[in-house]
Amino acid sequence: MLDVLLALLPPGARAKAHDYLVLTRMDRPIGALLLLWPTWWALWLAADDFPPWPTLLIFTLGVFAMRAAGCAINDYADRELDPQVARTAGRPIASGRVTPREALLMFGVLLAFAFVLVLFTNALTIKLSFAGAALAALYPFTKRYTYMPQVVLGAAFGWSIPMAFAAVSNTVPPLGWLLFLGNVVWSVVYDTEYAMVDREDDIKAGARSTAILFGDADLPILAILMGTFALAMLFVGQRAHLGWPYWLALVASLGLFGHQLWRIRTRGREACLAAFRHNNWLGLVLWVGIVLALALR
Repeated sequence: MLDVLLALLPPGARAKAHDYLVLTRMDRPIGALLLLWPTWWALWLAADDFPPWPTLLIFTLGVFAMRAAGCAINDYADRELDPQVARTAGRPIASGRVTPREALLMFGVLLAFAFVLVLFTNALTIKLSFAGAALAALYPFTKRYTYMPQVVLGAAFGWSIPMAFAAVSNTVPPLGWLLFLGNVVWSVVYDTEYAMVDREDDIKAGARSTAILFGDADLPILAILMGTFALAMLFVGQRAHLGWPYWLALVASLGLFGHQLWRIRTRGREACLAAFRHNNWLGLVLWVGIVLALALR
């Protein structure tokens, strides 16, 4: 689809547009999906059924806009680190195809677009959106000062959850915060798997991550975090009074986690990257479980 749209542009503009798409990872939607599923979990749980169409559209568009904005500011923050890491050396800023100033401009435009979307909700959601924007801007810089930037990423990726509850019900109940905390744990899981891909390069470049922090204990710690996430989602199901489809989905998610641990047992780069991507299916399975459990009440 993107290739078709790019083909309509003049050659010069086509190349620049492609660089912007790569900068914002529009060519790799996996990150947006990992942000989308928790947002949809929250929307369905907040509405106790199918959420209002306008709210669903606002948050779906907002997910893609904020993820794209996060990628732009991330590459700006990593403009000196990325050239030192094999996997990221070809990114637009690292390779000189996009300037840092252009990346900041892209970040600002996408952030403004997301804020315009939020203006169609309510006052509480608008107030919460400022914290979400701050988290998105803060995350890329934390990898220089803490070994747990994945926790900040989890908060940034999960902030759509309290916002979704606020948009639907004009409040954020304990269920919303419980779901938020569960999503933070899940984010640490999949982003640690992602960081394991670049662990050796990151150590040389001076970047920090949970993959480096966990070291040789990474697999057992990931298993504990996976269990913690499953426990949080069990409490979510209990508090939301969800039926058997959700519990079946939760059991399936444990199976998916087990598959991930098996794949990364040798800590190979390709295996860790595949495990990271595999979390998309976990998010989808849980969303389907929530939808069916609410529909069959």
